[in-house]
Amino acid sequence: MKTIAKNKKARHLYHFLESYEAGIQLLGTEVKSLRQGAVSIVESYCRFINGELYLINANIGQYSHGAQWNHDPMRERKLLLHKKELIKIYQKVREKGLTIVPTKIYFNDSGIVKVEIVLAKGKKLYDRREDMIKREQERRIRRKEDR
Repeated sequence: MKTIAKNKKARHLYHFLESYEAGIQLLGTEVKSLRQGAVSIVESYCRFINGELYLINANIGQYSHGAQWNHDPMRERKLLLHKKELIKIYQKVREKGLTIVPTKIYFNDSGIVKVEIVLAKGKKLYDRREDMIKREQERRIRRKEDR
């Protein structure tokens, strides 16, 4: 498994509840750009449109040798999941007010591009502060142990 891009900011902003592995519908030049590592999913999210799940705001850069066949870097890309998974995710998002965040894009062992998506609940400001305090305390403990 080769990781292409991670969304490190998501762990800071959300509580992760469940994760899923989804395929993604791509064009040929997008796959070549992914192999070059020209992708950013920091500001991206997922949304249901007509009963299908789409990846919004993911920036896959244009392929350097694509010429007129290049793709739009910010286009909406369909995520591929089983029907039962889509229904389950849709119900949870609708009922509990959760959001769907992509956390990682990677090539699996077969060389197919996959997206790890997570059902997440937004953290409040005080939750983020508590997390920062915990991390700082853990760092101090580790420093004392190293001495």
